[in-house]
Amino acid sequence: MMQFPLTDLDMLGLVEADAAARPLLLMTADDFHSWLETADDATLDWADASGFTAASGHTLLLPGAGGAALGILDRDASLWDASRLAASLPAACWKMAGDAADVPDPGTVCLGWALAQYRFTAFRAETSGEIRRLVIPESLSSAGRDRLAGLATGVAFCRDLVNAPANHMTPAGLEDAARHLAARFDATIEVTEGAALADGFPAIDTVGRAAEVEPRLIDMRWGDSGPKITLVGKGITFDSGGLDLKPSKAMEIMKKDMGGAATVLGLAAALMTAGVAIRLRVLVPAAENAVSAKSMRPLDVIDTRAGIPVEVGNTDAEGRLVLADAISLACEEDPDFMIDFATLTGAARVALGTELPALFTNRDDTAAAIIDASVQAGDPLWRLPLFDDYERHLDAGNVALSSTGASGYGGAITAALFLRRFAGRDSNWAHVDVMAWNLGSRPGRPKGGEAMGLRALFTYIEGLAGG
Repeated sequence: MMQFPLTDLDMLGLVEADAAARPLLLMTADDFHSWLETADDATLDWADASGFTAASGHTLLLPGAGGAALGILDRDASLWDASRLAASLPAACWKMAGDAADVPDPGTVCLGWALAQYRFTAFRAETSGEIRRLVIPESLSSAGRDRLAGLATGVAFCRDLVNAPANHMTPAGLEDAARHLAARFDATIEVTEGAALADGFPAIDTVGRAAEVEPRLIDMRWGDSGPKITLVGKGITFDSGGLDLKPSKAMEIMKKDMGGAATVLGLAAALMTAGVAIRLRVLVPAAENAVSAKSMRPLDVIDTRAGIPVEVGNTDAEGRLVLADAISLACEEDPDFMIDFATLTGAARVALGTELPALFTNRDDTAAAIIDASVQAGDPLWRLPLFDDYERHLDAGNVALSSTGASGYGGAITAALFLRRFAGRDSNWAHVDVMAWNLGSRPGRPKGGEAMGLRALFTYIEGLAGG
């Protein structure tokens, strides 16, 4: 089974020093026009012949010795403009030069650069294309460097886990990834499986018992001061749909159904690398939704850790079942803030598309603060309501609380309401229904696994810790 460790920062193109680094002169579009007024005729002719447009994210190789380049980044440029800039330069090592006071802060430039260098190459004998490297500027503080390292490597870690094939990223593979983080950051970890899982976490056991690799609950802790933060991630390492079998096309990328688990592990890596002062707990219910004689059936009534019997509305709605047990465990410690990430419903994708995760929260102030953090991070989320009137659909089961409800409408909302039955109405709880996958490539966001919402929640939790 292939291992997927945390990527070192230099593998994402960020280095401390390089004597041979080529100068990269960063400026805004307005500054570029002023710069042209002082440029010599050869440079003017070169810019004109190159058809260069001074738009944020564009670069121009400059004539003459030294191999310098000019890059345009406006003050309000997005992280992805920095990624576009990085992708457009030749493969070499670069160093920011000149007075870049009017461009985005160095941390944003470096993070955009790092995300543009990400490649999933675990199964390729040769990689296509060379990494473009950037010297981390000396102006970035020690705390800023730690934050940058955390976000860059945390996002890459999440992407790696989602991109990994399901025969390698099994429940045991997720456990290995969590143990790697625990060892690296001196965190504690406990894994429950077998008879202990069936006894203490019956819903997780029921969902995963049909698979070759048995289910488990991963419980990792780190930090001894600050607010108590609990991250819960849906860890369905492959989703066949169970007896309510998915069509082959819908099953094709279901290795990404552990995207919630990958997101919280990547977020944990980012928070620990940055040294954010929190008491962190990460819970990952890991299972494969497979088909065998042990599979749960539609309308089975199963047990949960909370003692609430649940009628299985559809075996392809298994994620909420494993989350129910993990959320129940999290609530036993009454954390200051608890959030779960899950590739939970197609309904959320119908409502918001594949690039905008749906956010549900118990509290308006928490929702506002998370949305504000998402704007700061350039990592969009959109709040959907926990509409109480739809509770009646969950109570329409034949003999118990239905996991899905009878209505085919509002599926993202009813799924969130189901989770709220276990999180409680008064807890500071949030739920993010996420795609965790880019259907196509854009600068800094390659096709494949994606850490949607990770940077937003890092920013929010950083604020809770007083950062």
